[in-house]
Amino acid sequence: MKRVLAILPESIGGRLTTSSIIDGFKQNGCQVTVFDELFDKNLEDVINDKYNFIVGYDFSGLKIKIDNNLKMPSINYFSDDIRSRTSGREWEKYLPYLEDEDNYTFYWDKVLTEYENFKNIYYLPHFVNFEIYKDLGTKPEYDLMFAGRLDSDYRLSFFEELVTKLPHLQVAWFAIDRHYKDARSRAKYPEIIDLCYRGFIDNEKDMAEAINNSKIVFNMNSQGISSLNYRTFQTVACKRLMISDYREELALFDGEMPFYEDFSDLIFKIESYLDDKEAYNKIVENCYRIAKQSHNSKDCVRYILKTVKR
Repeated sequence: MKRVLAILPESIGGRLTTSSIIDGFKQNGCQVTVFDELFDKNLEDVINDKYNFIVGYDFSGLKIKIDNNLKMPSINYFSDDIRSRTSGREWEKYLPYLEDEDNYTFYWDKVLTEYENFKNIYYLPHFVNFEIYKDLGTKPEYDLMFAGRLDSDYRLSFFEELVTKLPHLQVAWFAIDRHYKDARSRAKYPEIIDLCYRGFIDNEKDMAEAINNSKIVFNMNSQGISSLNYRTFQTVACKRLMISDYREELALFDGEMPFYEDFSDLIFKIESYLDDKEAYNKIVENCYRIAKQSHNSKDCVRYILKTVKR
């Protein structure tokens, strides 16, 4: 049995992504010890044990390995730009270590992967645990859901205008408290932000329930060049409709997933799919089938283990 030390990072997106990675190791028969950077304080309690791998999101695992001189291979899953502060404040310090023989990088963006030439770098889109992200059989309370930051003027104004143009729909927005306060302070219509805000989610179970409670989830992908974010795969696993902004990797869904070209197109598609249950259900079922086959945590972590070969 392989023993894995997994680092659960502080960021909410990182925690959700890493949770599905941890689930995948467990589904493949690995014994996983989790160090939670948000709540666990004593790293010494776990690093003195023996492990086959240390696994982290972005640079979190590699940082602990290097800083503590740990003699084990690292598996590093990036869904942020490697060469950016979004992957960690000290990314420039730890970047050279990705060249080492025993450090393995799995990158969520196909185009960005092609730009890199580390010895052990591999393209791996997001994946989720289908035992947690699933159709719970509940009747949705909300018509539309968005989860993520409204940190740019474009994203904030886009969201505000969308809610304004669809006053007959129930809209839910999830984000951490400081991002809510920031958006509200900058909003043209702060009452809209108050009306839609539903708190923050930092675990798989609650996110699965929130998605189940919404008919449609829409995306504004903010990082990468070609990639789809984690919310995409969470949503289709729960058998809810995802409408994404255009990304090259929509091809992963064989043309089944709808995308919007601009604001007006998004409104049109939201109203169309809410009215047409047959079209809605066909897309949901087809996207679910594709994701379950190719983006489930068990098979994707099995690919990681075969690639690492240790």
